[in-house]
Amino acid sequence: MIDFEYHAPTSLVQVFELLDQYGDDARVMAGGTALVIQMKQRLSQPGHVVGLRGVRNLHSIESTSEGIKIGALCSQRKIENSIIIAEDLPLLGDTFRKVATPRIRNMATIGGGLVNGDPSQDPPPSLIALGAAVVMTSKSGERTVPVEKLFIDYYETDVLPGEILTSVLVPRAPVGSGSVYLKFLPRTADDYGTVSVASVVSKEQDGTCKDVRIVLGSAGVTPVRAIDAEDSLRGKPLSDENIRAAAELVKDAVDPLDDFRGSAEYKTDMAEVFSRRAVEQAIAAIPAES
Repeated sequence: MIDFEYHAPTSLVQVFELLDQYGDDARVMAGGTALVIQMKQRLSQPGHVVGLRGVRNLHSIESTSEGIKIGALCSQRKIENSIIIAEDLPLLGDTFRKVATPRIRNMATIGGGLVNGDPSQDPPPSLIALGAAVVMTSKSGERTVPVEKLFIDYYETDVLPGEILTSVLVPRAPVGSGSVYLKFLPRTADDYGTVSVASVVSKEQDGTCKDVRIVLGSAGVTPVRAIDAEDSLRGKPLSDENIRAAAELVKDAVDPLDDFRGSAEYKTDMAEVFSRRAVEQAIAAIPAES
């Protein structure tokens, strides 16, 4: 491990002062599950680490008129066990329940995970499928970025110098919709998925597809939204034939990397299979009265 100085600010004002003072030699740390590993591997060698744990007002989960506001420093375990999340965003609770192990979820934060930009992590597909956005804060003010636009490239996110991700805004799932997060795990339950898929589906009274979201993880250098597959289903009957045809289009949207979890070709095939299953299970989860 490299030598560094640790700072423990208690307000965003202090955070921004430290970032101004130390510039590129400073790294922000939330839960530390990613940064500590990067430092041990000398992938990141900051002289100053600015810890956010003591910063006030970034740990809450609040229900608002527009949806659910999640503080960036909320642990994944807190989100998993939140009553608010269970009632309003069950897809999100189920997704966080599938992340790594309870020990990791107790440390890792929602904001830290998103900023890290790992394309294989579990939460982004579900957040994108739900239409979530993040709030980026700097000493100059705030800006809101859809989670779908946050990921730029492999481990690269749209975080500007001097910015801190302070909250995640998640709209409530559409009334009468069904949702699911599936994770293909050929190895151990605490591993990244070879492929993961989040889907949210709603239908019209006549049974045709009103709207659908299909978002994949571990399927490219960023999370992948299968827009052509979605478009092929909207306005059509949710038949087996139409669902299979949409799932086939997913193969054209993904561009996975070869790794020890599977070849790119294998992951592409699994993306089709698990997208079909995700849509089918999301439809099955739609309340009977819808």
